[in-house]
Amino acid sequence: MPRKFIVITGSIMSGLGKGMVTSSLAKLLQSRGYSVIPIKFDGYLNVDCGTMNPFRHGEVFVLDDGTEVDLDFGTYERFLNISLQGKCSITGGKLFRLIIEKERRGDYLGRDVQFVPHLTDEIKKWVKEVYDESKADVVAIEVGGTVGDLENGYFLEAIRQLSLEEQVFFIQLTYVPSVSPGEQKTKPTQHATRLLQSLGIQPHMIIAREEEKLKKEAKEKISLYCNVPIENVIDDPYVETLYELPLVFEKQGVYEIIAKYFGLRKEGDLEGWKKLVENIKSATKTSKIAIVGKYTDVKDAYLSVKEALVHAGAWLRIRPEIKWVESTNIEEEGAKKYLYDVDGVIVPGGFGRRGIEGKISAINYARTNKIPYLGLCLGMQLMVVEWARNVVGWKDANSAEFDKETKHPVIDILPEQKQIAKMGGTMRLGAYEMRIEKGTKAWEAYGQEVVYERHRHRYEVNPEFVEELRKSGLVVSGWHKDIVEMVEWSESFGIATQSHPEFKSRLEAPAPLFKLFLKEAGKK
Repeated sequence: MPRKFIVITGSIMSGLGKGMVTSSLAKLLQSRGYSVIPIKFDGYLNVDCGTMNPFRHGEVFVLDDGTEVDLDFGTYERFLNISLQGKCSITGGKLFRLIIEKERRGDYLGRDVQFVPHLTDEIKKWVKEVYDESKADVVAIEVGGTVGDLENGYFLEAIRQLSLEEQVFFIQLTYVPSVSPGEQKTKPTQHATRLLQSLGIQPHMIIAREEEKLKKEAKEKISLYCNVPIENVIDDPYVETLYELPLVFEKQGVYEIIAKYFGLRKEGDLEGWKKLVENIKSATKTSKIAIVGKYTDVKDAYLSVKEALVHAGAWLRIRPEIKWVESTNIEEEGAKKYLYDVDGVIVPGGFGRRGIEGKISAINYARTNKIPYLGLCLGMQLMVVEWARNVVGWKDANSAEFDKETKHPVIDILPEQKQIAKMGGTMRLGAYEMRIEKGTKAWEAYGQEVVYERHRHRYEVNPEFVEELRKSGLVVSGWHKDIVEMVEWSESFGIATQSHPEFKSRLEAPAPLFKLFLKEAGKK
């Protein structure tokens, strides 16, 4: 029985949303009871995303096993409500490191090592292993970049070879521009398809992004010149919420086309999903939430935080209105100017000294004005710093990351991090156990004693100061062994965690802390 793969490639330009298309297609299959596992290939030579700047690459997403991956993996998990493994992320760096390690061991027995067959064989072996180990019914492979890029050419060659050995359904995501209203141009898509065909790949389906609904004439041209049945030319229009896209594809018969190719059954529906999408679109109550960050010019840097609010809102019927606040602006102009009109404040994770004092000012403003507050990773560390300075009275209190000379390093580097020389993949990464204290806001959110959340950090609350912080009124509501995981204010709603609960939030299973936070903000 041949393995079943769906391969999604992009053409003409980047940023068309291959991750959302891949997730939506996978959701259609999952709604019929099939297990679908996504794989993402990225051509960059980094081993993973861990050392990439959010300004260049957007959010670094973290899996349960600690693998730092592309933000598309967050989209996969949010749509499919599953936890993926690091092996689902393939990069050029991982592949070339694997090949070189094998060559150095002598695995190639004196052969000259080449892209074909050695590298392409490794790619085929990799994706087949993911298929077999996951026991998936279908594996969906998203090919990063665009067709014609130098860095993904060898991967496309491997997938072409794979199609001779297994069942592979090729989808090309393209862009149809309009030079004027009503005048859609298909020539770029025709040229892009010919380029793909020249690589030995004929798409079975073409999905078109466009500025206006794809017209019948444009569909007919794409069908004729790209050698695709007209019913397989699919519209990818603007949607109010990205979670609507599976419903849009469903109406166009996308599942039936794929099911016919693979011989799959057709029973199943998206009724539960549709209800949540309607909740997002029809919510009349609005809650304004300030996200105080260092990378707010690049919204994708906080993609999981934004989507976790959407998930919570879908269940609470609250529409979160996000106000992006650059923390350096607060340093220059004060917190009141930016936070006076918000119902809640979130300080997310981040690295480096820039903008730190602005974040601390935002936390102080939220606490003293009793505005609901949620701190994530760095947002928890700075909540502790703010408390130590303004409640305990240690005016020089700080994190050792930002001030190595302070006499009150209430945040310090994890002991196991002190001897680390390499930057990539060396933080405290992945899912860790957290014990919740009863009678706290954390217990109200989770309702259970032991939970697992994902982490990405090097610093922690310094155990030398924990007892004094607790005596001053700071509530410690979560622990990992003897490491402080969660803290709270007792006088108003303020809760923060060393973890990144946004990484495990899904539309069908919202993050408990975000749900509790948005509920409190909704009261404002």
